[in-house]
Amino acid sequence: MQTKANFISILFVAIMTSLTVSAQKPYWASPDDSVAMKLIAMDRMWAEANCRPQPGLEEMFADEFMGTAPDGTRYGKEEAIEPRKYPDRQCEFGDVKVHFWADNLAIAYGNESSIRLGADGKEYKRCLVWTDTWLKRDGKWQLIAAQDNVVECPK
Repeated sequence: MQTKANFISILFVAIMTSLTVSAQKPYWASPDDSVAMKLIAMDRMWAEANCRPQPGLEEMFADEFMGTAPDGTRYGKEEAIEPRKYPDRQCEFGDVKVHFWADNLAIAYGNESSIRLGADGKEYKRCLVWTDTWLKRDGKWQLIAAQDNVVECPK
């Protein structure tokens, strides 16, 4: 029993040491970072899907994707990519900052707005701030999680 416990302890230390040695230090992407620009372009495609069709949208989502809508409901990949009726107009993509946590993990923090038709039949401007989590596996960046929040639009 003691030998098994020692083996597990040694294995744990070896794994943690190898992870520490190979891990990159977290950093904020510079404006000209090519990987960040690619992630931002994919986020823009998703934001603009409310106003017009976006071919290739499906490939950017991991099969295990999970998002949280402004009303607190959760949705998966199928709901994220389902064909929209394009109810919005004037989709505007705002500022996005990307933080890399490892060579295969990044979080994008951004905002967007659009003009939307309300339940009362009147148009209003809808503003969102969001956080998207990206994971690179098998050489491909995919969205694995998203959190959207409706905020008061700046004047």
